[in-house]
Amino acid sequence: MRQEEPRGCRGREAGEGASPGAPERRRGGEGGGGRDGEGEGAARRRRRRPAAMDCSRLRALLHRYCTGEENWVDNRTIYVGHREPPPGAEAYIPQRYPDNRIVSSKYTFWNFVPKNLFEQFRRIANFYFLIIFLVQLIIDTPTSPVTSGLPLFFVITVTAIKQGYEDWLRHKADNAMNQCPVHFIQHGKLVRKQSHKLRVGDIVMVKEDETFPCDLILLSSSRADGTCFVTTASLDGESSHKTYYAVQDTKAFQTEQDIDTLHATIECEQPQPDLYKFVGRINVYHDRNEPVARPLGSENVLLRGATLKNTEKIFGVAIYTGMETKMALNYQSKSQKRSAVEKSMNVFLIVYLCILISKALINTALKYVWQSEKSRDEPWYNQKTELERKRNVFITAFTDFLAFMVLFNYIIPVSMYVTVEMQKFLGSYFLTWDEEMFDEEIGEGPLVNTSDLNEELGQVEYVFTDKTGTLTENNMEFIECCIEGHVYVPHVICNGQILHDCGGIDMIDSSPGGSSKDREELFFRALCLCHTVQVKEDDNVDGLKKAQLSGRSSVYISSSPDEVALVEGIQRLGFTYLRLKDNYMEILNRENDIEKFELLEILSFDSVRRRMSVIVRSLKGEIFLFCKGADSSIFPRVTEGKIEQIRARVERNAVEGLRTLCVAYKKFTCEEYESVQKQLQEAKLALQDREKKLAEAYELIETELILLGATAVEDRLQEKAADTIEALQKAGIKVWVLTGDKMETAAAACYACKLFRRNTQILELTTKKIEEQSLHDVLFELSKTVLRHNGSLTRDSFSGLSAEMQDYGLIIDGAALSLIMKPREDGSSGNYREIFLEICRNCSAVLCCRMAPLQKAQIVKLIKWSKEHPITLAIGDGANDVSMILEAHVGIGIIGKEGRQAARNSDYAIPKFKHLKKMLLVHGHFYYVRISELVQYFFYKNVCFIFPQFLYQFFCGFSQQPLYDTAYLTLYNISFTSLPILLYSLMEQHVSADTLKRDPSLYRDVAKNAHLRWRVFIYWTFLGVFDAVVFFFGAYFLCENSSVTSNGQMFGNWTFGTLVFTVLVFTVTLKLALDTHYWTWINHFVIWGSLLFYIVFSLLWGGIIWPFLNYQRMYYVFLQMLSSGPAWLGIIMLIIVSLLPDVLKKVLCRQLWPTATERTQKSMKHKTTVKALVNTDGPLLEGTLSASEA
Repeated sequence: MRQEEPRGCRGREAGEGASPGAPERRRGGEGGGGRDGEGEGAARRRRRRPAAMDCSRLRALLHRYCTGEENWVDNRTIYVGHREPPPGAEAYIPQRYPDNRIVSSKYTFWNFVPKNLFEQFRRIANFYFLIIFLVQLIIDTPTSPVTSGLPLFFVITVTAIKQGYEDWLRHKADNAMNQCPVHFIQHGKLVRKQSHKLRVGDIVMVKEDETFPCDLILLSSSRADGTCFVTTASLDGESSHKTYYAVQDTKAFQTEQDIDTLHATIECEQPQPDLYKFVGRINVYHDRNEPVARPLGSENVLLRGATLKNTEKIFGVAIYTGMETKMALNYQSKSQKRSAVEKSMNVFLIVYLCILISKALINTALKYVWQSEKSRDEPWYNQKTELERKRNVFITAFTDFLAFMVLFNYIIPVSMYVTVEMQKFLGSYFLTWDEEMFDEEIGEGPLVNTSDLNEELGQVEYVFTDKTGTLTENNMEFIECCIEGHVYVPHVICNGQILHDCGGIDMIDSSPGGSSKDREELFFRALCLCHTVQVKEDDNVDGLKKAQLSGRSSVYISSSPDEVALVEGIQRLGFTYLRLKDNYMEILNRENDIEKFELLEILSFDSVRRRMSVIVRSLKGEIFLFCKGADSSIFPRVTEGKIEQIRARVERNAVEGLRTLCVAYKKFTCEEYESVQKQLQEAKLALQDREKKLAEAYELIETELILLGATAVEDRLQEKAADTIEALQKAGIKVWVLTGDKMETAAAACYACKLFRRNTQILELTTKKIEEQSLHDVLFELSKTVLRHNGSLTRDSFSGLSAEMQDYGLIIDGAALSLIMKPREDGSSGNYREIFLEICRNCSAVLCCRMAPLQKAQIVKLIKWSKEHPITLAIGDGANDVSMILEAHVGIGIIGKEGRQAARNSDYAIPKFKHLKKMLLVHGHFYYVRISELVQYFFYKNVCFIFPQFLYQFFCGFSQQPLYDTAYLTLYNISFTSLPILLYSLMEQHVSADTLKRDPSLYRDVAKNAHLRWRVFIYWTFLGVFDAVVFFFGAYFLCENSSVTSNGQMFGNWTFGTLVFTVLVFTVTLKLALDTHYWTWINHFVIWGSLLFYIVFSLLWGGIIWPFLNYQRMYYVFLQMLSSGPAWLGIIMLIIVSLLPDVLKKVLCRQLWPTATERTQKSMKHKTTVKALVNTDGPLLEGTLSASEA
């Protein structure tokens, strides 16, 4: 609780010797949040007081804009309610700040086209096709610019529509936010305006359950003590209630008229994104007197996005608006994550680009070899002009090279990118529509924040998971407390649910004697007083006491679920916390008497100290400090009490997986308390290094404590958490638990969720071990242990839980990790890291305890950038998990009790940890198989398409004559072959979802990018080359020396090209049909429909259906080809010959070297056949079948 500081301290702190009229806040180095290291010159300039003359405002403005003040000012001055200070106090300088408009959209109406085009052409494939299109426009090329321009236009348009739609949704969300009504105070009246009209300095009224429209300094609250309760779930992920405090001198302003009379200025630091840091001061003017200055800290600031709770209304002044609010500054654009498939695509694209350039170079060289004979270079029927003869040979060669590049450019599949984007975007809906992953309790299913990483879910090698709220429920239940060695167990209570017929205490040990009775009651009082819990108020003032006496539980709210569990548990042991009123904490003892304690100071909890304390004064005048915290932070500070008995009980509870806290106290005399109060006041008033000075003061105060006892709280495991971890391990995925909990508690949870097993040998790399031996010795000893048993070979990431190898589990704490990551004296840290990684590779599971959020990200980064470059996944539910979620290849947030921060910053969000099993083993597996087939198939069909064009140049004198018609060149990738592969990549299930869930080991078949390895890529490429050779030479030999039409006519070059193209379209489509395992009516419709569309289009294009097209070169070509019997036979034979090698290869591989997936497919088909026979022939056949199977 913030105490009102004495006025005498203010003058000294602000700067002694300041003249009476000059407010102390002008000193930039101390007042108003001036940052560390600000020069004295800057402080002096800011301290200048303008003379009382008419030109003072002009001089200040000139000083500000002409001397570049804006470049060095680190703080801002805000006039509360835009009211000028009293005359003579200071110059009133109107300042310009942004309005309260939030902009999360990327484009505007005016810049959408240029900005989107710029971003799209930054992609190398799009830029390449743009260059090709421009080349076709500039020089005389064998194909029309339409052949490159139309596919490129299609890709650019589809992508622009998708991105434009997404940005329109962002605009819509922004407008909804910016047009929310906000209540302003104007001239003593309440005025309602839209949120975007709010300005810095405006006084705003916010009611209960409303969201703060901007960052505000809390001036007053409807609560008499000037406090208000807030939830910050949308900011830091914590859904619990936090307490904020009004400025002492303004908390009495309760009405609109009162607040309008306020004369005050605020000096504070410029906007910065740290949610938990704020330094400033407020100067309140009373008439013409010297202003009263008060320090402002983060406890006075209500942040945009937070919600007011359990408080009727508050008044606040806007200090940061719009894009300067801390929420907006935390809109971090997440680093672009790219999947392994996308990286493989880009590498394959470069390979095909090299093939393209090689083809163009070969053809250019061969053209000039061919034309070395004059009769070929300049035949009698095509004489060159004089201008052509004089043309530079290098320019001609370069032009020819570009023409060949244009002719063969279709080997680079431009439409693959748009197909992949559509597949990812549409495929992500299968995850959100999955009913099995919908959670009834919270009424939500999985969320997809980015669809770019769908296939990465099928490639995960390491899972890094948080413990509390992810593996456990974050639903605390008070189990027991140990006082002076005696153990007390209350009846079951969890989150306010109390059995009404239960009462009293179950004692495990013998009842304490009379001498211990006082300590017992002191322990209960300590837990009733040492917390930040708030009681939800009843309408009836006396209702609280009546509610407690009638046996009903109060509704407690706190920023920590542990605190609520402790207060509720102690309630069952006879002591009830009632409320905080007028700075007095009220508790109800066993005799139903109300005891009151004045709350003097709160020494807040922080993650470094790992403890909190309160200083209270009883009505008898006794002053106590009650302290509770982690055992590691309490035991070193206690000097009395039954330390060993309590330590033993704490360790036993930790081994059982319970969360433990120790409770201690000390008594102050009045003189001692005055000294303590002075220390705290000095630290609180320091506007520079305030946190550091407070920490030092706390360190001095919390010493020589007397140990009272300890508590144990249970956080139960989530449903099916153990089953999920076991399945992930069987899939070859290594699971690491990263937690801030103590080692014993975390280790117990790891055993409970089957991360560690009974036969797992635990290796410890902890601070305790390092204190006994040096870090170097511990690391080398652990390394020797794992390598001695497993041999010199490093265990493969996917070896899983094998019977032959000893399972090791490693436990490391945050301090040990810091030593490993710390550079050594010789400047290198690599050696220790490599040994540590070597140990980790040989462990089946790793537990990292006592981890800070940044250390979690460091661990993920360490594994991510190790020499194997494994794919990592991080999953967590709280704001402290965000750093590792952003660092991992795939980040998953749990939509849990700690708010939405993790879910918002993640790539995917799921309701419970158990849903990770299906997400990876089923959805991830399907996504990867589908998109890898899509990528390989696209390259394959483009090799089939363009290699005959390359071969054709050998038969046309390298004259750049196209084999196919312009319409076929343009529509091949856009229409004829695009939909079947898109549907395949959305619908294919090579194994059923139930089988993938039942047999996690199938995940290993697709691990480590198995379907996009070089061996597979080369196979698909050679298959494309083989099929292209078959198409071309099959059609060539068919047409070479025989008459293929009934009237004796020969096929021309367009008919020959159409024959090759027809075989091509049918072969690549039927190849996809052969690869399809999961047939639906949609597949049938699209595959056979696309072939039918090709035939109909060819008839239309040939003038049969639309005679007005009879002017062009394809007139009746398709019909003439179909009227020939040999052409029909040739088409059928060539399709069969083309598909035969792939069919033979699949049959042989399935028989001789089947994968786990293929064995599963075979057994499934066998079961389906047996079931069908049983259903057909009835029970008579069942005995025979079962006998034959046996």
